[in-house]
Amino acid sequence: MKNIVILGSTGSIGTNTLDIVDRFPQEFRVVGLTAGSNDEKLEAQIRKFRPAFAALANEAAAARLRDRCADLPVKILAGNEGVAEVAQSQEAELVISAIVGGAGLLPTLAAIRAGKQIALANKEPMVMAGALMQAEAKKHHVRIFPIDSEHSAIFQSLEGHRREDVKRIILTASGGPLWGFSREQLQDVSPERALQHPNWKMGSKITIDSATLMNKGLEVIEARWLFDIPETQIEVLVHRESIIHSLVEYTDRSVIAQLGLPDMRTPISYAMRYPERMPLDLPSLDLTEISTLTFFKPDHARFPCLQLGYEALRIGGTMPATMNAANEVAVEAFLQNGIRFLDIPEIIRSTMESHAPRPIDGLDDALEADRWARDKAESLVHALTR
Repeated sequence: MKNIVILGSTGSIGTNTLDIVDRFPQEFRVVGLTAGSNDEKLEAQIRKFRPAFAALANEAAAARLRDRCADLPVKILAGNEGVAEVAQSQEAELVISAIVGGAGLLPTLAAIRAGKQIALANKEPMVMAGALMQAEAKKHHVRIFPIDSEHSAIFQSLEGHRREDVKRIILTASGGPLWGFSREQLQDVSPERALQHPNWKMGSKITIDSATLMNKGLEVIEARWLFDIPETQIEVLVHRESIIHSLVEYTDRSVIAQLGLPDMRTPISYAMRYPERMPLDLPSLDLTEISTLTFFKPDHARFPCLQLGYEALRIGGTMPATMNAANEVAVEAFLQNGIRFLDIPEIIRSTMESHAPRPIDGLDDALEADRWARDKAESLVHALTR
């Protein structure tokens, strides 16, 4: 029986993780759950899985949850500090980090420093402070298992092989819901249309990141730190069917890939039970039914966010944290109908151009860059919406 904490339990990764727990109750026990503000959904999860601890980042929502769960033996914590406290729960062995955005950095780092093994679905901590995260993981003897389908595929394709034999990593991208759109069509696309992903059912923020290809820019940075490989050896290939989740080419030109139907429960379960695999009752991949797999080079002119990710990684220091924060602000503004779709990369680029990057010597450096970039990006959004 493995004791787990789920950070971001009400989101898509969190609910899929709990589905696995529900299927294998003899293998996993939930000791802690956290969310942002969805107290109703978190209450239902608490009543079903009976964790000892729960937390909501939104303090008003946490107060409501305390009232509704007064009949249960669960300690309800509040605020970012409460989320971090659950992440460090003494009973926890594995922490699934699935909080959306930069908010996941503090609790994930807290879990690492408490010696918890990490199953990482949240890209942003590695983007904001990848070197720091890995240094702390090494110091506290913590392994970080990737949950993202692409990074899980790379992780699996590297198993049993020498890292020095790797020639390049190829991250596949679905191209998102707007791949075939012209620049003119992208200018006027609505949030509702941009949220219609053809292959994956995800939260709104990550779906918009997929539409802009920023999701892949974030994944390039994450891959650099997860696998200790320079950006010059990380490439992106658009693969519309989302069957090949990523590939690794070796120096002898052998290419090893991981394939499967798009379902996040596969990489989640692998991270939860590594090195063993779990007998999931999911459809098998039938290549005769798929018939054709297609591949394209990324279109940087129509989707410039991917190149911004590479640029932030090359500059280094606080620039990736700056880029990430600007993206979060711009995506939220687009979802609220405050800016146009093509304003997203322009806000990110302008924020990056205004930033004077510096080294990240500690957590405060990443958090200060995040704060500065949010203020800058919000001023740019305000200028566009006046």
